[in-house]
Amino acid sequence: MNELTLFDSIFNNMLSEANPSVFYRTASVPKVDVKEDENAYTLEMELPGRSEKDVNIELEHGNLTISSKIEEVEDKEEKKHKAKWILKERRTSSFTRRFTLPSDVDGENITANFKNGILTVMMQKKAIPAPKKISIEAL
Repeated sequence: MNELTLFDSIFNNMLSEANPSVFYRTASVPKVDVKEDENAYTLEMELPGRSEKDVNIELEHGNLTISSKIEEVEDKEEKKHKAKWILKERRTSSFTRRFTLPSDVDGENITANFKNGILTVMMQKKAIPAPKKISIEAL
């Protein structure tokens, strides 16, 4: 047994009493920053090791969902050399993050780009109508 395996088994034993999947779910959720200016909101998400082809973005009923799933691909070198994995956590990963958008987001004007492992989603704000004055009639 090597140090990685020992550490992994000790850590998993500690977590299994409460909720065995808490660590792995928490560890796979990408970090997000959201900023606002007078015209738009900008969301930036760290996605190292992924490309724009690995990410799915959907808008439904005011909820923006960003998800990704990378499936394990068998390595030809592994088969050739008959390698045996001791610990393998990096091959398969997935996440889903859902954000309830503010009511002033224009759902028709949301754009996204991906550069250097950072997903940037730009959400333009709708023009907010000025308050309407309602006249009062005397009866």
